[in-house]
Amino acid sequence: MELLLVPVDKPEETNFILGQAHFIKTVDDLHEALVQAVPGIQFGAAFCEASGPALIRSSGTDPELVAMARRNAAAIGAGHSFIVFLGAGFYPINVLHAVHAVPEVCRVFCATANPTQVVVAAAGAGRGILGVIDGVSPKGCETDTDAAARRDFLRRIGYKL
Repeated sequence: MELLLVPVDKPEETNFILGQAHFIKTVDDLHEALVQAVPGIQFGAAFCEASGPALIRSSGTDPELVAMARRNAAAIGAGHSFIVFLGAGFYPINVLHAVHAVPEVCRVFCATANPTQVVVAAAGAGRGILGVIDGVSPKGCETDTDAAARRDFLRRIGYKL
């Protein structure tokens, strides 16, 4: 077995969701879930089949995001994995529940805009995702001032009253 660190290649502010699912119609069901969750959403999704023709299936509403999803799915190369890139102004928090509700979705490894590395195990004919390295390590503990700033930020962007 060989362990690989595969960086997710994307613009700095682009949010994405990386997960695992189990069926050929995953990319179609993800597409439907995303457009129903947020009208007008811009996204690109790709899913790696783990059997049969073993193709990277893709869909989306933005051709550049679809191409980014295909490129990253190929680099990760793990069977039954999927990756969804969201357009500017769209965030995982707005669609994550819908993604989790897709019947064939088994797990979500991360939903982030942070620099991310995917920990992949390669063995024989296949690859699998072991986990992710999402962002940086903590630099300290939150102070009262930090907590107040966090709450103010959440109110400013409409997530808290």
